[in-house]
Amino acid sequence: MQKILTAAEMREVDRVTIEERGIPGLVLMENAGARVYGVLAHQFSPLEKQRVVILCGRGNNGGDGLVVARHMVTHGQGGTLRVALLGDPRRLRGDAAANYRMLRAADFKPTIVRNPVDWQRVRPSLLPATIVVDAMLGTGLRGPAESLYREVIEDLNANFSHAKVVAVDMPSGLPSDSGEPLGESVRADHTVTFTAPKLSQIFAPNCERVGKLHVAPIGTAPSVMESNPQLKLSMVEAADIAPLFAPRDRSAHKGDFGHVVVVGGSRARPGAVLMAGTAALRAGAGLVTVATAASATAAIVSHTPELMTEPGEESEDGSLGESAYRTSWFERATVAAVGPGLGTSPANQKLVRRIVSEVKLPLVIDADGITALAGAGKRSWGAKSRLLVLTPHPGEMSRLTGLSTEEVQQRRVEVARQFAEERQVYLVLKGYRTLTATPDGRVFVNPTGTPAMASGGTGDILTGMMSGFLAQFPRKKTELIIAAAVYLHGLAAELAAKETGELSMLATDILEHLPEAIRSLRSS
Repeated sequence: MQKILTAAEMREVDRVTIEERGIPGLVLMENAGARVYGVLAHQFSPLEKQRVVILCGRGNNGGDGLVVARHMVTHGQGGTLRVALLGDPRRLRGDAAANYRMLRAADFKPTIVRNPVDWQRVRPSLLPATIVVDAMLGTGLRGPAESLYREVIEDLNANFSHAKVVAVDMPSGLPSDSGEPLGESVRADHTVTFTAPKLSQIFAPNCERVGKLHVAPIGTAPSVMESNPQLKLSMVEAADIAPLFAPRDRSAHKGDFGHVVVVGGSRARPGAVLMAGTAALRAGAGLVTVATAASATAAIVSHTPELMTEPGEESEDGSLGESAYRTSWFERATVAAVGPGLGTSPANQKLVRRIVSEVKLPLVIDADGITALAGAGKRSWGAKSRLLVLTPHPGEMSRLTGLSTEEVQQRRVEVARQFAEERQVYLVLKGYRTLTATPDGRVFVNPTGTPAMASGGTGDILTGMMSGFLAQFPRKKTELIIAAAVYLHGLAAELAAKETGELSMLATDILEHLPEAIRSLRSS
């Protein structure tokens, strides 16, 4: 898993690397600049035909930019290069000052811009740029960009649209620790960040200013982050989940891959439970049974004959209720999924609470099942030793926590982590950058998905996939299985949307492209 860091966490990682591991800061800065130069050379080849402007601030971010400039000069590309240093070079300190001296020693003289008047004088000569490297402000920003920096940022956004902008570590003006903007910030086409992504580069709306994100190692050993128990936010990567999907043993049989029971549906709404059951099958579960209203079973079996059914006693509205509960539903099951299409009547809410209270199987609770738990006390959630997964969207999370939907969205990581720790559950908070929070406070961010998923049924597909994976991988880490379901759900949707377009994609199109998504993991 790729760690996601705050500015303070990044400073601590750098401190350990420098002070405890003995790698000088000057070496880290050299590696950082070399990585940015490598991205430039790869993305904009041949680089010698580009007109490159590097805007450098007075801090370490500017020092990184000075290293980039020196690499261009060393590679014979200094003839089309302009470097503007925003500030008095006599105020440079430490590694940035050392790299300024090295650039001057390479017979290259940066243009000095001390104030807005200097900028207005210099900017006409910079406007022909085809590439602008933003090395003005890095992760140390504590408030909105001001004075000269603000003017340059605004000018860059307004008048350099013909140029590609490559940000060094962080687009200038963008805060490191929040998805919410502080003020004006650079709109980058590429951002080369070092060691690990930062919070604002991952979460909306600030992540939309980052462009394509390149995470570049610069010398920090992976163990520096892996050994720090305080670093609990990570990004899921394909390589993390690919080992789950190794080819099956040739002697395997359906009993080896678990039995999912899906409880939900009604006479009027058989589709949700049908999609969840079908998704569990498509995800690889050996057997899937749908426990639903008796009048819904014919439609389910006629659509997917591989599904088994358990017809339940119906209430007047054609849905299940507490009186329909049967222990036999769960006797042979490995995992139970509860909620899709169930309905929110008091009788159905009692059914969900009874299942959660009495059934000791791993449970995945979604949709109407979450609504049933929203008003229930902690006692009805059953034993802590039993695996419980909740998959709310922001509105359902609002009902679970009593917070407004807006507050949930503003504090997604904090809200998900706190809820998972307090209730000792696995929580999948759906939305852009779906989060998986664990009972011990770790949070995993999913990078896949598409706006095409904003349609009915996609959550039911996820519930089924997750249940199917939990059933067939009982001895793997729970958070890895859940993360795999969320990742592949989003990836299959991306593949489907490429074929159908965002407006026309159906939830069931995700299942059609799930095999392709899994195959892509095996080849990654």
